[in-house]
Amino acid sequence: MDGVPEISSHILIVGCGNMGGAMLRGWVASGRSPKHFTVIDPVAQDLPSGVRHVASADALDESFDTVLLGIKPQILDSLAPAIRARIAPNALVLSILAGAMTSALAALFPDTHIVRLMPNLSAALGLSPLGLFSAALSSAERDAVDALVAPLGTPVWIDDEAQMDAVTALAGSGPAFVYRFIDALAQGGVAAGLPAETSARLALATVAGAARLAAVSDESPAALAMRVTSPGGTTAAGLAVLDAGDGLRNLVEATLKAARDRGAQLAKGDKT
Repeated sequence: MDGVPEISSHILIVGCGNMGGAMLRGWVASGRSPKHFTVIDPVAQDLPSGVRHVASADALDESFDTVLLGIKPQILDSLAPAIRARIAPNALVLSILAGAMTSALAALFPDTHIVRLMPNLSAALGLSPLGLFSAALSSAERDAVDALVAPLGTPVWIDDEAQMDAVTALAGSGPAFVYRFIDALAQGGVAAGLPAETSARLALATVAGAARLAAVSDESPAALAMRVTSPGGTTAAGLAVLDAGDGLRNLVEATLKAARDRGAQLAKGDKT
């Protein structure tokens, strides 16, 4: 098989829900013309103006050398024949399907370069972690893929595909867990005596600022937490509750393990 094609002037997106839509918006925000994208999705809404949109692969008569799979894993097998007819030989196929192994994807889409990709919704802002795995790409081919996805965030290649379930749990599902924490922080502020709107604004600004500082600091998040904490002070009192019995760490570990294990179940064919 020849190498990964040059970055395509036209990308086919199959399934443009929340995640696919975030990636599309990220690419367009980075300067790629909306005219460089075709979306197959019967229910997609609010697509950037200029993006070509069709309800099914049957509405197309050309082939594409760069394809993003963003459909539900449960319907991949049934839609694969129609999708395969629209994929050019030697195409790059990016899959954001949780639990869909490269071996299974290669069987459905032969004579292509399969790359698993796990972004999150921050791709729309160019701020997503981008977990990547491929079984057979050279260093130069990885560089080509990096150039394609770099407008969406930070590419991180994984050497063991078995780790992609953990990547999905942390980087893919992780934002939902952070949003729940923001909501819990806001509700805690209300319980402490703040008006709901004030607490919500403070909680969001607090998390946004803390995340930004952690991203640019040379210190670890644990070290930054200690910088905020004065012995016997208010922060120390709150951390004593979070740290009691390793409660927060145990809760987060259990959360990520549950998400990781669900990815493994999907890989084994459990679609329920």
